[in-house]
Amino acid sequence: MLLTTNTASLQVYEALASDIRLKIIDLLFIKEMHIKELAAELYLSNAVVSSHVSKLEKAGIVGSQMRRIDGGTYKYCFVTSEFMQIKLSPAKRETYFKETAIPVGHYSEHEAVPTCGIATTEKIIGHYDDPVSFLEPERMNAGILWFARGFVEYKIPNYLLGDQRLTELEISMEIGSEAPQVNEHWPSDIRFYLDQQLLGTWTSPGDFGEQRGRLTPAWWKSDVNQYGMLKVLRLNERGAFIDGVKISSMTIDALDPSASYWSFRISAEELKKGRGGLTLYGRGFGNYDQDIVVRSYYTELD
Repeated sequence: MLLTTNTASLQVYEALASDIRLKIIDLLFIKEMHIKELAAELYLSNAVVSSHVSKLEKAGIVGSQMRRIDGGTYKYCFVTSEFMQIKLSPAKRETYFKETAIPVGHYSEHEAVPTCGIATTEKIIGHYDDPVSFLEPERMNAGILWFARGFVEYKIPNYLLGDQRLTELEISMEIGSEAPQVNEHWPSDIRFYLDQQLLGTWTSPGDFGEQRGRLTPAWWKSDVNQYGMLKVLRLNERGAFIDGVKISSMTIDALDPSASYWSFRISAEELKKGRGGLTLYGRGFGNYDQDIVVRSYYTELD
């Protein structure tokens, strides 16, 4: 989440300007909790806690989901935004953005080396460890895919008009390593490319599966990939960043602003013993109910 000095970010600052709401965020980072649990932990009434949670939801910091448990319905809350970046320098022009959500199965090019697989929220597509499954038309409905080595490449549509100047490209996704079954300590060097140019490398710490993902379908086995980490890539005039940490000197000027689309590749290229691979989570899997979300920030030219 990118925050600035404009009025659009004020709602987030106001949501954070409360000791109680900060305590709620701390509690939800430990585990998901429903309103009654939060109220008991904070020694407050359900109504007061609901009011605070509502402000955090409106700011996009906290999400919620209704669940039926033992005949009762509870509002379970969870943190939706783990990282925030604040840019305090005032913008010379008003900044806007156009957002595109790309399902993980909508790749235009790919290569998958076993262990590998692809699935919808309802079933496995094709067969386990069969690269041919990645060609199935049903891949368009995929909510998860994984491979020990290979890549997936997506086309990011460019909806900017001639009088709009691209200033920043932001790409967020839930991603992790790919180990045989699961291994929380299985580092993987995952590389990102834009228009065949290396954007940078991020090392995933492991293939997470010791506990089920928040969105994991009931039929999904417990001894395989469960969730990843939400990572935010950002390309602007200062360079390329992941979660605010610079990963290369590539800038936004490397992209052709007149192109009808830009290609985005996610790649696990090297395979060493005890490391490698990648798992990509979309809507309906993992801990974050989103596809690959792309935001093109721009300013209006005079």
